[in-house]
Amino acid sequence: MNKLGVMLRLYPDTDIFEEMKKVHDIGCDCCQIAVWDMELYSDEKAAEFTEASKKYGVEISTLWAGWSGPRDWNFTAGPAARGIVPQAYRLNRIEELIRGADFAAKLGTTRLATHAGFLPENMNDPQYADIIAALRHVAKACKARGLNFLFETGQETPVTLLRVIEEIGMDNVGINMDTANLILYGKANSADAITVFGKYVMDTHIKDGFYPTNGKELGPEVKVGEGLANIPEVVRHLREVGYTGNYIIEREIKGDQQTKDIVDTLEYLKKVLA
Repeated sequence: MNKLGVMLRLYPDTDIFEEMKKVHDIGCDCCQIAVWDMELYSDEKAAEFTEASKKYGVEISTLWAGWSGPRDWNFTAGPAARGIVPQAYRLNRIEELIRGADFAAKLGTTRLATHAGFLPENMNDPQYADIIAALRHVAKACKARGLNFLFETGQETPVTLLRVIEEIGMDNVGINMDTANLILYGKANSADAITVFGKYVMDTHIKDGFYPTNGKELGPEVKVGEGLANIPEVVRHLREVGYTGNYIIEREIKGDQQTKDIVDTLEYLKKVLA
């Protein structure tokens, strides 16, 4: 049975027990934890999460590992700023992802996910081989810690992501499928993308949105059910490829409206999965 969960973001002032209680109280079984501040990769935080997870019966599905430096979410500055694709940040961010892998192992989860960046569509790109080598290095570090290494979808077409996974050539490499990002970046129809790379999907972000309407900015994210992600079709396709993993709700706004939208999406998902 698929478990339903939400994305939690860890900040220095996060009350971990309170956040895990909220996850439990709205009726979720699991969560992903997103960390952008490397100073939070501590034994103390890992112990808190482990204790809170046991107390409230909430599984930690995946650690979503960020990195330091710029992270522009657009088509202008984004390609030179995101993930380990930009050469200027690559070595440092590889080290940060491996620190994230250490933290994930302490949490007891089996998956580390991230945005790798705007992966080259062209295999003859001068940086392509070095990017593959860097990603393979991270995947090997994850494997040594008992983890799968997951690409979050978004910046690349499904066939490019499929090719990169094949090039890495390791059995612990997979996909965290964000059902909105493929649309927000104008890269694919979410359900159809599963036809290309579905066998590699190991976790999800259930999100919704619209295609870009100009060449510089991403399309807008919206509440699940109000955009073009077509979650019922996504679920149908995932079932066809044998996916039995979690469905993690992500809503990229803040405050009371975020909570309301997450609760509404939870009920929506229950009906879709019934």
